Amino acid sequence: MLGGSNADLVISQPNSFDISYSSVDEGLIEALRASPEVSDASGMLQGFVQAEDIPFFFVFGYPEDSFLLERFHLAEGAGFESPEAHSAHGTPILLGSAAAGTLDRGPGDSLHLNDQVFRVIGIYETGSAFEDSGAVARLPDAQSLMGKPRQVSLFYIQLRKPALRDRFQARALRQWPELDVSGTDDFADRQLFDDVLQGYAWGLAGLALVIGGVGMMNSQLMAVSERTREIGVLRAVGWSRRRVLLLILSESLIVGLLGGVLGMVLGWMAVRLMGSSGAFFGTAASSLTPNLVLQAMLLVGLFGVVAGLYPAYRASRLAPVEALSYEGGSAGHIRRLPFGGMELQSLWQRSSRTLLTFLAIGLTVGAIMALEAILRGVADDMSEIGFGSDAQVVIRQAEIADTSLSAIDERTGQRIAAMPEVENVSGMLMYAATLPDTQGFFVLMGYAPNEYAIRRFEVVEGQSLTGNHQMILGRLMAETLHKGIGESIDLSGYRFRVVGIYESGVGWEELGGVVSLRDAQSFAGRPRKVTLYMVKIKDPLKAAGVVLKINEEMPGVHAALTGEFAEQMPDLENADRFFNAISLMAIIVGGLGVLNTMLMSVHERTREIGVLRAVGWGRRTVLSMILKESLILALLGGAAGILIAFGLVGMMNQLPYIGGIMEAKWQWDVFVRALWVALSLGLIGGLYPAYRATRMQPVEALRYE
Repeated sequence: MLGGSNADLVISQPNSFDISYSSVDEGLIEALRASPEVSDASGMLQGFVQAEDIPFFFVFGYPEDSFLLERFHLAEGAGFESPEAHSAHGTPILLGSAAAGTLDRGPGDSLHLNDQVFRVIGIYETGSAFEDSGAVARLPDAQSLMGKPRQVSLFYIQLRKPALRDRFQARALRQWPELDVSGTDDFADRQLFDDVLQGYAWGLAGLALVIGGVGMMNSQLMAVSERTREIGVLRAVGWSRRRVLLLILSESLIVGLLGGVLGMVLGWMAVRLMGSSGAFFGTAASSLTPNLVLQAMLLVGLFGVVAGLYPAYRASRLAPVEALSYEGGSAGHIRRLPFGGMELQSLWQRSSRTLLTFLAIGLTVGAIMALEAILRGVADDMSEIGFGSDAQVVIRQAEIADTSLSAIDERTGQRIAAMPEVENVSGMLMYAATLPDTQGFFVLMGYAPNEYAIRRFEVVEGQSLTGNHQMILGRLMAETLHKGIGESIDLSGYRFRVVGIYESGVGWEELGGVVSLRDAQSFAGRPRKVTLYMVKIKDPLKAAGVVLKINEEMPGVHAALTGEFAEQMPDLENADRFFNAISLMAIIVGGLGVLNTMLMSVHERTREIGVLRAVGWGRRTVLSMILKESLILALLGGAAGILIAFGLVGMMNQLPYIGGIMEAKWQWDVFVRALWVALSLGLIGGLYPAYRATRMQPVEALRYE
């Protein structure tokens, strides 16, 4: 998107977390155009909103005379300068071709964005999947939609000559030292939000690869066990240990690569499916590049080799005479536990396979538990904002994709304060920033110094806020930055003096700072706007009635009781859907591992099952035995998963700038869910092998070799 703008330079708020969080005064445009080095300049506002049922939908705001609009080629309808735009019943908007297909909209149709209604006047194409999956609005309309009046995300600059670049940058640095001037490529590389998404992607990939790699190693071990005689014959006719090792390794590599091909087909199908369910995912379809395919194949090839190393080594150590005399089941001395029935003894005798499956189940259960406990911790922290302010009602903007995008006009707060049931109303603005030196994450919160809600920040050093350009700093951030009372902090062109150090009991709040509400509004480019209102009711028993009254009389906001606010947050609802998708993926991958183990167990015990059937065991009894074995394995793995979950949370809390904010909430139903996941893995992995065992005929099973 940045490269296709035909701009030479970009001016933005320095060290912004993302383009959508950058805020620059729109009034700067006249001074930029007056610069002798500049041939043209244009502002652009970017942000994401909720469109119909799509939680994250990108909108781009441009002035009607912007040179940047030239790259938006109209495929249908008309542009902003047309008579259709001025006579449209509703606010005009241009829709990207991919978004139009996903939303099933065309020229003349209406489109709901957040709580506003727009009229589609045209469909455009740019060749950029990111832009074609969003919409373009006139700059004033986009500013109103995103609660950023007179603000732009950045300015695009076209120079008269490329040679004037250094001269303009020097001029801009003198005139506007609080802003950042950079090339489009440099600016794109510095977007921290992209790094966060990459971190999520690699985290998910790592989880899938570890669980899948353990299952793959298990499969190769079973293959070696099943082919013991074959390997014995090869060794007897002269194959060296090295040749046997290479044979098993090459088979493992081939399995990995074939699985990679299948995975890419499934991945492509998943991307297509997601693209049809939300315009935000339409950008992913064009991202399946040859480099990504090569990266995937290298990864699965590497894991194929790693997963095959131990099985290949074990195969190369087989002695020819012992391998030729192998008859299946447990070879050599049979180890028995002093307790337990046939199911437990069977698992004990096949310890290597049991251990690997046990590890796969433990990782699956542990990862799911850790994520769920962290999500609950985040929800508790958000509830603490209201509880700590002694508020019974919390209010955010209605119909938004993420709580951080909430922008409530202060006039709404004045209306709420005038209600007879209300004792106190406190506004808060929350915004994300990055630290210039470390590029670490910084949570900036704005409160009026004299409002009730700011009292919940316990100042342990220095004093609380008394005015603008001051900051009280969270204990964790103060220790991380080695900042004390009287020192200053620079954030995105703003300088604040530290007047106090606070503790709040909420980890992520202590990884940031509190400034005056006016300073925060200026920083975020949201004058006279707040993110949340905390409302204290004179009679707490009337809080539910106040919630109903606000939601009925003020449709632009959403009120909730403090205890229910977190569970109604759109970002936590989206995170919960994301968590459920990860859980499903982990259960499927882990279940396949258990299935693999139990199938091999049934295969190895064919003669044993034949004997049991011959001495009178019914099919139901055999089925019960195999299912019990699978469930015992799953429950043991689930118990290990609980320990792994605690370990994962502990490891995440050791990461820089994250340590201390991952406060997991270990409620009893988290452990119940872990038990349910473990039992699901046992059932998924045990049903078919148990059914297969019941179909064995005694005579055929006894003759099996």
